[in-house]
Amino acid sequence: MTILSIDSSAVAASVALTREKHLLGEFYCNVGLTHSQTLMPMVQNLLLCAKVPVSAVDLFAVSAGPGSFTGIRIGIASIKGLAFPENKPCIGVSTLEVIACNLVHLEGTVCAVMDARCGQVYNAIFKATGGTLSRLTPDRAISIDDLAAECEKYEKPLFLVGDGAKLCYNRQRFQGLGAKFPPEPLLYQRASGVAQVAAQDYEAGKSVSPAALMPVYLRPPQAERALVRRKGGLRK
Repeated sequence: MTILSIDSSAVAASVALTREKHLLGEFYCNVGLTHSQTLMPMVQNLLLCAKVPVSAVDLFAVSAGPGSFTGIRIGIASIKGLAFPENKPCIGVSTLEVIACNLVHLEGTVCAVMDARCGQVYNAIFKATGGTLSRLTPDRAISIDDLAAECEKYEKPLFLVGDGAKLCYNRQRFQGLGAKFPPEPLLYQRASGVAQVAAQDYEAGKSVSPAALMPVYLRPPQAERALVRRKGGLRK
């Protein structure tokens, strides 16, 4: 099976092409440009370099969230556009699980965290053992202090990974837990990790049509939250 995967859930963007779980190629770009400028040129050039036509792709995969609202929408829209012409199957995977996959080779507790602003992080916790990940929590938005308190009960060592890793690591409570975080090449989500999770989900029968592919935000966008607050103020 040939999988084209995309990640645009945070500042960096990446595209990967895999065949039978073998990585044919991956482009990664973290230069501050918007994903609408970089993503599709990377897709086009990756397919060209690998000499694989888009019609030969069997499955289209994308980080469906949580993450940047705009980035997720761009990734979802890109995958839909690529898959719609031949109605190819699609899979949207958890960004947090993709991040955790970077540390699947370790032994311990993997705490995937993305900065959600407003004193919160997007988080999911996994147990890494024997080259596999076991999910311990669902994806959720949680305060950093509540997450630190929860992590006290998990097996050590505790690894922080994701763009919120340093944010948590600098808190005294995480320092007391002996938390560790990996070098930068393993810190952020990548499209090759999207492909890894998507291959597992496909085998579990979790693919959907392009029309059914949807983002997962975990909480409303900032504009919607602000509107609710303004309406609440007016009612008072």
